[in-house]
Amino acid sequence: MTERQQGQRVIPFPHGGIIVLVGPSNSGKTTLLRRLVEEGTLLQTEIVSSDDYRTLVGDIDYVEWKGRPREEADIVYNDYQKLSKLAFEAMNTIVGMRCRLGRLTVVDATHLLPEYRAKYIELAAKHDLPCAAWVLDVPEQILLERDKGREQPRGRQRVKAQYAQFRRSLRGMREEGFEFTYFLKAEEDVRFIRKENPLLLDIGAGFDVIGDIHGCYDEMLELLGQLGYTPDDEGLFRHPDGRTLISAGDVMSRGPKSLETLSFWKQHCDAGAARMIDSNHGWKIARYLDGRSVTLSHGDEKFAAELAQYARDNGDGAADAFKKEMKQFLLSAPSHLVLCSNGVRRVVVAHAGIRDEYIGKQSRRISDFCRYGDTEGTDGSGKPVRKEWYVEHDSGELIVWGHDPRPYPAVVKNTINIDQGAVFGGALTAYRYPEGQFVSVKAQQDYAGDPDSPLIRWERGRFAPPNLRKFVEGYSVMTEAYGELSVRGEFVKAAIDTVSHFTVPLEELVYIPPTMSPPAVSADEAYLEHPREAFDYFRAQGVQKMIAEKKHMGSRAVLLLFRDAGAAVSYVGRPTLGTIYTRTGRSFFDSATEAEVLSRLNADLHAAGYFVKHSTDLLLLDAEIIPWNLKARELIATQYAHVAEAAQMDREHLLEKLKEAEQAGRDVSGWVQEMEEKLKNARVFREAFQKYCWDVSGLEGVRIAPFHTLAHSGQSYFDHSHLWHMEHNRELAGVSPLFMETEYRIISSEADEAEVIRWWEEMTEDGHEGIVIKPEVFITRNGKSMIQPAVKVRGRKYLHIIYGMDYLQPEHLARLKQRKTGKKERHALMECALSAESVERFIRKEPVERVHECVLAALALESDPVDPRL
Repeated sequence: MTERQQGQRVIPFPHGGIIVLVGPSNSGKTTLLRRLVEEGTLLQTEIVSSDDYRTLVGDIDYVEWKGRPREEADIVYNDYQKLSKLAFEAMNTIVGMRCRLGRLTVVDATHLLPEYRAKYIELAAKHDLPCAAWVLDVPEQILLERDKGREQPRGRQRVKAQYAQFRRSLRGMREEGFEFTYFLKAEEDVRFIRKENPLLLDIGAGFDVIGDIHGCYDEMLELLGQLGYTPDDEGLFRHPDGRTLISAGDVMSRGPKSLETLSFWKQHCDAGAARMIDSNHGWKIARYLDGRSVTLSHGDEKFAAELAQYARDNGDGAADAFKKEMKQFLLSAPSHLVLCSNGVRRVVVAHAGIRDEYIGKQSRRISDFCRYGDTEGTDGSGKPVRKEWYVEHDSGELIVWGHDPRPYPAVVKNTINIDQGAVFGGALTAYRYPEGQFVSVKAQQDYAGDPDSPLIRWERGRFAPPNLRKFVEGYSVMTEAYGELSVRGEFVKAAIDTVSHFTVPLEELVYIPPTMSPPAVSADEAYLEHPREAFDYFRAQGVQKMIAEKKHMGSRAVLLLFRDAGAAVSYVGRPTLGTIYTRTGRSFFDSATEAEVLSRLNADLHAAGYFVKHSTDLLLLDAEIIPWNLKARELIATQYAHVAEAAQMDREHLLEKLKEAEQAGRDVSGWVQEMEEKLKNARVFREAFQKYCWDVSGLEGVRIAPFHTLAHSGQSYFDHSHLWHMEHNRELAGVSPLFMETEYRIISSEADEAEVIRWWEEMTEDGHEGIVIKPEVFITRNGKSMIQPAVKVRGRKYLHIIYGMDYLQPEHLARLKQRKTGKKERHALMECALSAESVERFIRKEPVERVHECVLAALALESDPVDPRL
């Protein structure tokens, strides 16, 4: 729309789209554009010219066919037409490419016929961009005068013909579909300005996006308080750090205080303290306030009732004024917002979602998509069938959206849903950026009273199988302990194959035990690993109290035990006493043995009154099951037993022959000494793995050593000290003979460290694997950063199994001390966070898909290769 500033006409450039110049030859199109480039208003690259493309395609921009013999003129004219056709094809290809990127393009050509102009209107619409016409209306006499001064005059007859065609085309130009049409007169004083994209905002001090409020005004104020916003003298809620509030839309309808909530956001948006985007309820209420014929349903009728009460309380005049203000406010809401840092798009806020190609653009189609999402008809009850638009998102921006209530914030492919159904009795959620944190307040009640609300439907669909398409190309998981972490598609595919063919049922696969990293290599020349480096690491992280636990040489196992088969139904969807699986999700025992173990444990736990004492329906344990050969029999036979036997026989034979040579007077004493050492290594290797193997008959000799009691009904124990876990495991050892205690030591002084080193040396020299050193609390931070949850320190003898029987030879040990543990440490942190997150979601009885995304991510990290010896 044309503006005037101090009497001067001002015409704005759109931030993106197509500007079609319309005018005969000599009307000044190219001259105008050259001036705008010189002024810095327009970039040269934003201009495409038909003359330039004729030159680019055919080396000439104009051919004069007049004055030639008819036979030649026809040929030259046809050549020129062919050249022009190809030039426009090439030019329009470039215009289309720029439209895909949302760029501004000015097309410099005569465009005298409506069909020529229509191509650009269609092209802009295809890419959801505006198309404007600049019409250079210059008198015929001026056109003729200018033609005389051209290097290649078009000729009087051609100029007059073009002018006549131009005048005829003016009559219906305003109805052709241009978003704006500007008529520029010769010598008119016009200033052209560039406008910024109104959808773009700078992140600044940060922002807080609030999900669908739906008139839950009291919950909104409570949430603002938790976010740190307080009212100023004018009643505006502001953050002391200058953060910005953003509403993801649907601030009204369904709930009890729609007018107050809508007024709050208008007041704050008018003051520049907040921003609000368009939404489906906002759009319908705007049309209702505008007097349109709309059907008020799905809670919008409550808004109308509040408005009627407002008129009764304040009079019709006040109500009309209120309606007018709110209508304009709602109609002016943008379809979405793009939040930028250093000129780069970082976050997009859209009510119901947005396609990647729509980001930063405005059109009716985009507005509809952002209001309603990607829908495909309705179901049998008349509710929209929503398609999962977010599985296609891959442009990199974080998209924050609402509209589709979920019990908990849903993070899929770098999109976050923050509509937790406050009006349905759920919670009102805010997402803080750049912190990446969620803040929620529970709704005071179910205001909507819908017996088929989205939250109720979610509960009914808890055990629906996950949509693997969301995950297969890689995805992100938002965890409380670590924040957002991502897994790559290539590793997800491998994990999906494992889950699809080998693991226990998804409903029961609720926790993957995280890996543990070894310490930094020992400074002692005789050791590869030593407790001293683990102590130094935790002390450097500010940890004052640690615990050292004996590491059993067994196989890692997860035990999910239920009070009875019926208690399992609400957690895993079927009656069962539980499940026992490995750290890769496979069943630990064959079905008959598992049934026996579960039955005995269940009987023992009931006999001890465990479930009643702890008021729980379930017990979730992270444990080791020994002996090692229960699960590693094939590994022992193929990689250890045969190797040990062959090495010992070979070295005994070589040593015998070397001694015979020595007795015969040969100087082989050095070789004899070396072979004696190597024979000793072979014997140590054999003793090392045999220490962890013994024959078992049935369950006799089988022992389960829990070291983490992960959860009971409705409660996890990641916030409890490891001392609490050890004491609880002692209780379990007293409950059932299948359970066994784990030895441990508390470390809070240098004397304790010395005692633990002595203990470690004694047990590892006796053949035990080693110890695990942990901070006092399961998840510990140094500032904002999570530190290693555990560091394993393995003994010299045991490491023969891992690094080979001769690993302590000086040349080998020196090489092994160059090992890198950074990737292993990162995986340990991420797997710990994922495992804790999956347990939290499981005990909250979240949908299987929500638990599975954590478990699958942990398995995917296991597929990412790391030195298996670490």
